[in-house]
Amino acid sequence: MAIHKLDIGEFDEIDYSLIAIHTSLEDYRLAYFINQKLHVNLNKSKKEIQITVKEGEAHFSRFHYYEMKKDVSWDLIQNKNEVIQQQNENNQSLFSNVNIEVATKVYMLPEFKKVDYFLKIENSENDLNIVKLQNTLNTIDNIATIYLVDTNKIKSKNNLIF
Repeated sequence: MAIHKLDIGEFDEIDYSLIAIHTSLEDYRLAYFINQKLHVNLNKSKKEIQITVKEGEAHFSRFHYYEMKKDVSWDLIQNKNEVIQQQNENNQSLFSNVNIEVATKVYMLPEFKKVDYFLKIENSENDLNIVKLQNTLNTIDNIATIYLVDTNKIKSKNNLIF
């Protein structure tokens, strides 16, 4: 009888590229421009990325495209969002017993707080030229900067598993 062993290191392998995007564009407009420039078909995913943080539940929008010919998966992910918490004020004033809504900024990858969106490209071994892709994305108006993220320096890698 054959024994098949799995090494934990096999599961720790990173098989995606992550591009950080700084822009003032809304997510749907950015997806539209990326679709035009890169000839992909990013669509709004019904499955938003849900992350539990100490402030509460955070939902991040996601645009997804799966390229069957090359077996490449594209995801445009929002990095910044707000969690609204209800706080009850019990003090003796004119506005006593008033519920106050407090909005707190939450980040998908907290170590990259200035990044607005991430473009995650999975299974893109040698087919994709990242430098050419970055140059093409830099031609989109209202994008301030784009750069490749070193995936080994990401502390919250688990947030990218979806």
